[in-house]
Amino acid sequence: MTGGFHQNGDLPEGPDYQATAQQSQVSGPQPWRDVPMTRCLAVYITLTLLLVALFAGCKQQTGPAAPVAPVPAPTTVEKPEHPATTAQYRIAVVPKGTAHIFWKSVKAGAEAAAQELDAEILWNGPEQETDIEGQKRILENFVSQKVDAIVMAACDADGLIPTVKQAAQAGIPTVTIDSGLSDPEASVCYIATDNVEGGRKAGDKLAELIGEQGAVGLIPFIKGAASSDQRQQGFEAAMDKYPRIKIVSTLFSESDPEIAQRVTEDMITAHPDLAGIFAANEPAGVAAARVIKERGLSGKVKLVAFDSSESEIAALREGTIQALIVQNPFKMGYEGVKTAIAHLQGKPVAKTIDTGVTVITKDTMDQPDMMKLLNPLEAAAPQAARAH
Repeated sequence: MTGGFHQNGDLPEGPDYQATAQQSQVSGPQPWRDVPMTRCLAVYITLTLLLVALFAGCKQQTGPAAPVAPVPAPTTVEKPEHPATTAQYRIAVVPKGTAHIFWKSVKAGAEAAAQELDAEILWNGPEQETDIEGQKRILENFVSQKVDAIVMAACDADGLIPTVKQAAQAGIPTVTIDSGLSDPEASVCYIATDNVEGGRKAGDKLAELIGEQGAVGLIPFIKGAASSDQRQQGFEAAMDKYPRIKIVSTLFSESDPEIAQRVTEDMITAHPDLAGIFAANEPAGVAAARVIKERGLSGKVKLVAFDSSESEIAALREGTIQALIVQNPFKMGYEGVKTAIAHLQGKPVAKTIDTGVTVITKDTMDQPDMMKLLNPLEAAAPQAARAH
């Protein structure tokens, strides 16, 4: 059989095969010429991937570990219930509210005292000054945390007494600031403005502004809150000295700006001859000034207001408010913490501390001492820096 294989497996013979063999010796075997290109490419890719996988596996088993990109830290970290502290004392400071500039100034004072006296401040208060039950729960929580002392402004003069007495039974003394308790023995010390005197000064100033005659309105904030009751008491006592002045309306603001605005509108609408208003705290002062300005009554209806928020200061400067009755909230927070620690150290402390009250008008507001009272947070910054 010429050019083919014998059945016994011997190589073929003949001139045709010899010619083919000689050509093969020259050019070599070329099996790929009979294989499609796509198949070759697929085989090549498969072999390459196998080699890469094999190399990576060997490197993982025997080679050094490849560098691993750092894992980002979680964005929130769960804090322990009782965070570790190196401070000697843990003092809970519980205001009546947290929104107004007054309470922020109290906090700044408390923190300044804490820095000086190696203490940690735990600050928490209800969102609304009318939330008596909320403040009770906050106090109970601090008692369960076994703080060393409590500094608080009571949302209600009667309602907080049982909670404060429970704290005392647990060995935790309480110092009251701004708004105290009807039972003076329930707290170690009461630190505040003399609110009766503040109300009296407001009454005397308003009487002066309206020529000691006319109809006036009074906007206290919360009935039962000691500071509100005492300012009302002082204002009414002052008005009794002026027979030609009559209090024609007393409406409570509940320390809520919207309610304060509504009661001011009601007061002015019901008494178009109103000569003046006494707003007994910051929300009432801001709201009353807004209503008076919107109705075009600036200067006609005289306004005396407690506290010194930015809005009240601006209204004083532009003439919508004629006088501000200004407290010293920074000093309340500072003296509150300082007194609590002194008591813990067994030192004698006063039963009451008067932090002062000042009447500020447009004519006096730029005096250095008055500027410090009007801007307690700015005035507190250098003192806080010295405490570090």
